[in-house]
Amino acid sequence: MDRYLHSNAVVYASLILGFKMMTSIFSFYYVKIFLDHYHVSQAWFDVAQVIYLFWNAINDPLFAYWQDNSKLEIFRSRRLNVLYGAPLFALSFLLAWFPWGDYASHPWLAGVHLLVALSCYDAMFTFIGLASCALFAEISDKHEDRLRLTRYTQVASIFGSSSVFFSQVLCDGLNDMASFQMFVVVIALISCWAMYYTGTHVRTMYDNDVLDAVDIESPSIHVVPFKGNNSSGKKKLDSSSLSSFTQFKQIARQKNFIIFITVNFMQIFQTTYIRNFLSIFGDELLPQHVMSPFYRKFLYGSAFIIPQILVLCLSPVVGRKGYYRVILWSFYFKVFCAVVVFMAGRHQYMLLSLFMLIEASLPNTIFAFFNLPVSDIIDADQERHKRRLPLSSSVFAYNALFTKPAQSLAPMMIVAILDRNHYQEKVSGDMTTIQHQELSSAMFTVACAIPFVIGLLQILVWRPYSIRDSHITIAKHVES
Repeated sequence: MDRYLHSNAVVYASLILGFKMMTSIFSFYYVKIFLDHYHVSQAWFDVAQVIYLFWNAINDPLFAYWQDNSKLEIFRSRRLNVLYGAPLFALSFLLAWFPWGDYASHPWLAGVHLLVALSCYDAMFTFIGLASCALFAEISDKHEDRLRLTRYTQVASIFGSSSVFFSQVLCDGLNDMASFQMFVVVIALISCWAMYYTGTHVRTMYDNDVLDAVDIESPSIHVVPFKGNNSSGKKKLDSSSLSSFTQFKQIARQKNFIIFITVNFMQIFQTTYIRNFLSIFGDELLPQHVMSPFYRKFLYGSAFIIPQILVLCLSPVVGRKGYYRVILWSFYFKVFCAVVVFMAGRHQYMLLSLFMLIEASLPNTIFAFFNLPVSDIIDADQERHKRRLPLSSSVFAYNALFTKPAQSLAPMMIVAILDRNHYQEKVSGDMTTIQHQELSSAMFTVACAIPFVIGLLQILVWRPYSIRDSHITIAKHVES
C-alpha cells in the first residue's frame, strides 16, 4: 500500500514540477514585460484584465462540469486531461514572450497581444489545474496521505519554482530578451514532458484498473469503483444525473465553503500582487547603491523557492496541529510584520528587503495547504449528499468562480495606483525628484497596507470555519 502511494505521489509530483516551471515564470514576468517592454497603455491593460476577469471566472465551472459529468473519457479522466492538455498548455505559455509587431506604431496591438496571451494561458491553466486539484483529492481520501502528497509536491515545486531564479542568473531577467526567449522555450519543453509523464502513469482510487493494485482492506485508502453494486444498501447519488445549477446550489450553500472561498479570494489577491509586482516594487524601494545586482537576483529568485521549503518544514506542524490553526497563525503573523515595517519606515532597507521576502514567501506557503480544506469540503459534500463519486473538479471550479477574479483585480488596482503616482513617467524616463519620492512613498504604503488589511479580514472570516480536526486519524470508511 505504501509503495503504491509512494509511486503515485512521485508521478503526481511530476505534474506539479512542469506546472510550476511555467506558472512561476508567467506570473513573475508577464506584467513587467507588457508594461516595461511592450509599453501597453493603462486603458488597454484594464480592458484586457476586465475581459480576462470574466473569462477566468467562466471557464472554471465550464471545464469542471465537463470533467465531472462528461461521458467522453478525454474529459472525464483526470489522467487524459493532463496527457492531452500538456502540449496546449506549453504553447499557450509561450504566447506572451514573443512580440507580434511594432507596438510603437500600433499601440493597440500590445493590448490585443495581452488579451489573447492571458485568455489562452488561463484556459489551459484552468484545464490542467482543475485536473491537478481533482487528482490531489482522488488519489487518497485520508489526511495523512494528502499531507504526504503535499510534501512530495513541494519538493517538485522547489525545483519548478527555481525557474525564476535561473532566469535571473542565466538571462538577467528581461534585460537579455533573446536569451530569455530561448530559456522559456526550453522551460516549455521540459514542462510538457513532465506533465505528459503524469498523464501516462497517474492513478486514482476511482480508476477501475487500479483496484487490483490496491489493498482494499487497507485503512489508508478508500476505493470506490466507477461501476458496481453498493454493498452498504444506501442509494448513492449519480452526480451526472444532476443539473450543474443543482450541484452549484448544493455546494455553495455550505458554510465552510463560503468561509473558505472568502479567505481564498483575499489570499489569491495577495499572492497575485506580490508575484506580479515584486520586481517592480523591489527595483524602486531598494536602490541600486543599497542592494547589489546579485542580492537582488537572489531576492527575486528565492521568493519562489523559499515557500516550497517552508511547506516541507510546516508539514509536520500541520500534521500535529491541523491546517486550521496554522493558517490562522499565519494571518496574525503577516499583520504583525506589516505594522512593524510601516512603523520603521521605508528607509530601513535591510528590514524592508526581509519584509518583502516574507511577504513573497508566507502567503504562498500557506496557499500550498489550501488543497487540504478543499479536499475536506469535497469529502463532506460527498458524505452529506451521498454521492457515488465526489464532485472534485466542480468544488475546485466553484471555488475558482468566486476567487479567480482576484487575479485580475490585483494587477488592475496596483497599476491604477502606480499610474496615479507617476509610474509611466518612470518608464519613459521623464520622472522628477518629487515624482520619484511620491512613487516610492505610494509603493511603500501599498506594500504595508495590503498584508495588514487582508490579514485582519482573513482572521475575522476564518475563525468560524468548523472542519478543524481532520488531522486526527479517524477511519472514515470501515469494513462492515
